[in-house]
Amino acid sequence: QVQLVESGGGLVQAGGSLRLSCAASGVRLSIGTVGWYRQAPGKQRESVASITSGGSTNYADSVKGRFTISRDNAKNTVYLQMNSLKPEDTAVYQCNVRTLYGGHWGQGTRVTVSS
Repeated sequence: QVQLVESGGGLVQAGGSLRLSCAASGVRLSIGTVGWYRQAPGKQRESVASITSGGSTNYADSVKGRFTISRDNAKNTVYLQMNSLKPEDTAVYQCNVRTLYGGHWGQGTRVTVSS
């Protein structure tokens, strides 16, 4: 059974940093594309960042230069380092993994950035 567990969310002041983790069991994150998504209140879910099996990364324009996605194959975990956080980054962040065998979502972790 595939399980993705996000952690690392919380309350932070604008300008601060957080590191989110997406720990997986039942699937090797290194064989698929892992993405971080977020959904703010009243808004649609949007893609934030992704990393492919080959290590290529992609970022939404709104987070480029501030967020970094990375993967630790030994820990089977993907991270999202978020720096220079802004109030508009407030959202529930979820990770998703897509492989040839299907896609899976985590339950999400809430990030709140105060001004």
